[in-house]
Amino acid sequence: MPRSTPTESPLTQTGRYPYQPLPFRRKLTLPRGARVALVVYSNIEHFPEDLPGTPIVPMTARFTPDVLNYGWRDYGNRVGQWRLFDMFDRLKIRSSVCLNGDVCREYPEIIEAGNARGWEWMGHGQNNSRFLNDIDEATERAMVRDVIDTIARSTGKRPKGWLGPFLAETFRTPDILAEAGIEYLCDFTADDHPFPMTVATGSLLSMPYSVEMNDLPAFLSLGLSASAFADQIVDQFEVLYREGADNARVMPLCLHNFLVGQAFRAKHLERALEHIVGHDKVWLATAGEINDWYRKTFMA
Repeated sequence: MPRSTPTESPLTQTGRYPYQPLPFRRKLTLPRGARVALVVYSNIEHFPEDLPGTPIVPMTARFTPDVLNYGWRDYGNRVGQWRLFDMFDRLKIRSSVCLNGDVCREYPEIIEAGNARGWEWMGHGQNNSRFLNDIDEATERAMVRDVIDTIARSTGKRPKGWLGPFLAETFRTPDILAEAGIEYLCDFTADDHPFPMTVATGSLLSMPYSVEMNDLPAFLSLGLSASAFADQIVDQFEVLYREGADNARVMPLCLHNFLVGQAFRAKHLERALEHIVGHDKVWLATAGEINDWYRKTFMA
């Protein structure tokens, strides 16, 4: 029989974190007896006009300029984000924003609106056309420092979290982030719980994020309908809520304003979120709140 509540794992360290299967670790007990902590991540991004970006029509992605895909993405910051602001206001959800540094310059009204709502800002690279993989150390350090400083100046608060554009990293990235004061990283989508990572200096948590509960692969790679994606959100929640009666779970939901910000998709997203917030014992948390609580409760 597997042990259910060991205090230490006998397993050896591999890479950035040890293998610790769910039944072999301390159970997660959330504030106020919550079964599930829902974290809604909003990816708010900038795509420079002269660089390739996420396409809905790959055939034109090689064009310069790629007006078709650029305009489609730009709808998110011009219209879709404001639809999501209104929806989350109705549901009393504060989002954790994966924020490109360039957004601070290009769309300052979004920063102002997010600040007014108490949303949380995380680093997410400079823009979503330049990634952190395959770059030299000096360039990576400078990029991380620039993003953190830009967000701090624009929002008034230094970010504690990070998500790489397209979850891209070098093997140095966690060390560089921890050294720069980042406390949690969302790139490793390996668990329903936060867990400590091994870094050279400082302290870094892996925070639950998802490539499954994520509108971009759901719509653009898997071809799900808006209704099917909403059903997937509800199904995920119901299983985690049942499991969370014994061992609480963190449920990430990862969104992009140029996708679920479209009216026909937003309708179904709101249906799914209404289902979740209608339950008791659900903590509507930001990733930063979970980071602070986990450190105080499990790492003190």
